[in-house]
Amino acid sequence: MVKAEKMQAEPVEPTPGSAWLIGAAAWFVPGAGHLLLHRWGRAALMGGAVWLSFFLGLTMGGHMFDLSTGQGSSTLLQVPPMIANLGTGILYIVSWLLGKGFADDPVRAALATYEYGNTFLLIAGLLNYLTMLDAFDVAAGRKP
Repeated sequence: MVKAEKMQAEPVEPTPGSAWLIGAAAWFVPGAGHLLLHRWGRAALMGGAVWLSFFLGLTMGGHMFDLSTGQGSSTLLQVPPMIANLGTGILYIVSWLLGKGFADDPVRAALATYEYGNTFLLIAGLLNYLTMLDAFDVAAGRKP
């Protein structure tokens, strides 16, 4: 009979607290996590892509999602795109406070590019989630 070798679990090192702070900063201000890590190229490329996508989306007449019921669909259907929009951090919060991109505007809805704008706004948030995870992994020492 062949003895089954017992698998020994490798000890897992705890994630440093600074990695959590870097991740939070990366979510709150797109590109800030890589700036704090002195990764200038990644900060410019990844953070810049989020900022550019966000402002292009607003310029094209894109619509941001929240849980209000005045957007023509049920509240439950608005949760996934709202989570995507929330990925932009401070950009979403400032836009919400200023009411930019949230209110129903017939002029904006009449733009031929508003659906592209919606897509750019969603992509900006989702891309920032990936940027945040990348900064977290670098800060935790999981990736170079």
